[in-house]
Amino acid sequence: MATINRIFDLLDLYRNEYSGLEKALAGKSSGSWKYYSAKEYIEISEILAKGLLALGVKKGNNIATIINNSPEWSIIDMAILQSGAVQVPIYPTISEANYDYILKEAEVKIIIVSNIEIYERIRKIIPQLSSLQKVYSIEQTDELTHWTEILELGKQNEKIDLGVVKDAIQPDDIASIIYTSGTTGNPKGVMLSHQNFISNFTASSDILSKNPVSKALSFLPLCHVYERMINYMYQLNGVTIYYVDNIDKLRDYMKEVKPHIFGAVPRVIEKTYDKLVRTGRGLKGIKKQLFFWALKLAHRFEMDGKNGILYQWQYNIADKLVFSKWREAFGGELDVIISGGATLNPRLARTFWAAKIKIMEGYGLTETSPVLAVYQFVKGGVMFGTVGPLLPGAEIKFAEDGEILARGPGLMKGYFKHPEWTDEVIDNEGWFHTGDIGEMIENKYLKITDRKKEIFKTSGGKYIAPQVIENKFKESPFIENIIIIGENKQFTSALIVPNFEHLESWCKVKEYSYESPESAIRDERIIKRITREVNETNQHLDQIEKVKKFELLSENFSVEKGELSPTLKLRRKAIQSKYESLIDKMY
Repeated sequence: MATINRIFDLLDLYRNEYSGLEKALAGKSSGSWKYYSAKEYIEISEILAKGLLALGVKKGNNIATIINNSPEWSIIDMAILQSGAVQVPIYPTISEANYDYILKEAEVKIIIVSNIEIYERIRKIIPQLSSLQKVYSIEQTDELTHWTEILELGKQNEKIDLGVVKDAIQPDDIASIIYTSGTTGNPKGVMLSHQNFISNFTASSDILSKNPVSKALSFLPLCHVYERMINYMYQLNGVTIYYVDNIDKLRDYMKEVKPHIFGAVPRVIEKTYDKLVRTGRGLKGIKKQLFFWALKLAHRFEMDGKNGILYQWQYNIADKLVFSKWREAFGGELDVIISGGATLNPRLARTFWAAKIKIMEGYGLTETSPVLAVYQFVKGGVMFGTVGPLLPGAEIKFAEDGEILARGPGLMKGYFKHPEWTDEVIDNEGWFHTGDIGEMIENKYLKITDRKKEIFKTSGGKYIAPQVIENKFKESPFIENIIIIGENKQFTSALIVPNFEHLESWCKVKEYSYESPESAIRDERIIKRITREVNETNQHLDQIEKVKKFELLSENFSVEKGELSPTLKLRRKAIQSKYESLIDKMY
């Protein structure tokens, strides 16, 4: 296998190892799949790189991409990297203020957007960008130059010696500046080198080599370090990648593609689980009884046959009658789901493993490229409730307060233009202070317990770890989302977003009327039912953690409204500010 020193060396693998791959990348176009072969992937990205160079792009120039998941994302990525430029990938859903901040600070030379809708979000900012040369679009539009014009320019300048340009690019050179939204303050531009990424996707690939796959579905935003690293890992292994940008049609895509693997955040896995449970509730008689008997069995699943002979006998029946149907819902060939971005409820991991769909939970941050720990495909490589053993090459230790400190080849070069921010998080011994609280279990498995900044004190001086409590409540099929309140308050309360799909089906079974989410949160029967769920969950919490009061919300938190980060983490201050009067009412 070719040596990978720079990210674009992956193309040499397509040239030498995977040259016969007719379906390297795939994307939906006008309702049908459009494929790029290994040969086309190489040729188009190289011509595009020459086009960028002909435009005057120099080593170290920043090029912003605001592109939905598509084969073009990877082609443009490889072109930018081969030209020596730095890709600044930006979420399509961030606020205008964040667009303004990032595009100005990064001093971008070129912007490539997916379509006119995304361009409209940055239109007002464009005249203020003194460094900007031009904006290109992936989709055809009357207003913007189509990206294929860069290709045409590359063809006209075919004599440019791309090899010389590539030879000047070193493994330690910056490949990308990824702006992390965080949950407060301005975004921070994380500078990641070629070697940062390579160390991560090669170590992760060593784990995947023990469980080979050949078809992947990519739907998480590629501008996020997590999906991007996985994307490189797929390429290293010659996996055909099907890119989709409409998560609402995920179930349809799964049936079409029949993927073997995909990456997801816990929220996607939770919603998938909820749909399974709703399907079960819609069954009748013996079928319904069988479904929930199998589900309870799945909740008890342990690795390596630890449940015993009787359980295994029951499990074999459940697998044949129930779990096999779950697999069909995922296309019938799904083998692995990689879970990252937040803590996954252990019950969900057990359930999917029981259904022979291996959930590989991991942990990391943008600043660590990202993976620090992940489950492994070996005996003893999985422990539910943890994020698995450390990735080869990664080091961690714990501060006195339990904060996880990390070091290793994936650690960023620093925050762009802000060395003072870098100095705040990387100490003089090179340890990165993650802001997460954790512990080692059995001296082997890393467990994340909370975010350091999210832990708060009640007015009685007791510490509360809200994320742990929230995850407990979200186990209820009636609760879609929840934020725990209580900082400097005399007791713990909550804002709860009910699972309205589940409520509607529950009302149907009970023969209650259901009109809308707005009317549902005022319905005494529904409030009483949610109260029952809260009381049941409270039984598993410490006294100070128990939710004494709650208010129901008629709409979920969203990225667009600034209540969630792009990776779907709660922006606590923004939510508490928005619902200040409702919170005050509880106290």
